[in-house]
Amino acid sequence: MSRPPFSGSPAAPPPGSAPAAQRPGSASARAPAEKRTLTIGRGISVQGVVQDAERLVIEGTVESTILHAMELMVAQGGVFRGEVEVEDAEVGGTIDGTLTARGSLIVRATGKVLGTARCRRLQVEDGGQITGRIEMITEAPRPAEPGRGPETAD
Repeated sequence: MSRPPFSGSPAAPPPGSAPAAQRPGSASARAPAEKRTLTIGRGISVQGVVQDAERLVIEGTVESTILHAMELMVAQGGVFRGEVEVEDAEVGGTIDGTLTARGSLIVRATGKVLGTARCRRLQVEDGGQITGRIEMITEAPRPAEPGRGPETAD
């Protein structure tokens, strides 16, 4: 959880430079796999709705009514208050509210989840705390099949 806030490479190439695919030694093969990441640094507080972030790293404080992302990482000392729905979550700080992790939820030794947590897989390290309600997601939502159920008309 102690990663530098910047990867060392700029988000866009400087003006006048060659595109990433043409620069010698560039990691253009990794570019499509990189996720849009929003990092809320220590000492920073944010309120509102976060959209289009695939990965959210919280080292400060975030208050949000509904937040959708692929990955959520709350670092030690970080706080999230509100409602969040993600694919996978790792909690080393505090989540106070409702967390839905469609995949896995990992609560680190320094992590606290207060409120309601829904997840398919749960891992809690020794020292991690969960206070509130845990709901295990037992099956994936199934798409409606044609010809089945009350939604079909004869």
